[in-house]
Amino acid sequence: QPMSINRAAKGIVLVPSLLLGGAFLAAAAWGPEAAGSNRNLALAIGGLLIGAGLLAQLMPEPTPEADQEKP
Repeated sequence: QPMSINRAAKGIVLVPSLLLGGAFLAAAAWGPEAAGSNRNLALAIGGLLIGAGLLAQLMPEPTPEADQEKP
């Protein structure tokens, strides 16, 4: 069961970070032309959020032996 909890936690991190990162990237792509400096900030935040979500998926899972108590 601990493995499924870890997998669910990774999904809970991935989905919001991808959605928010995509929203920031979309705002940078389709935002008004007058927002030049804000566009760079939106690109940076969007890339950081998407990168963090994908990095969370690459984190190693603990071994089953570490999750069980030894008698």
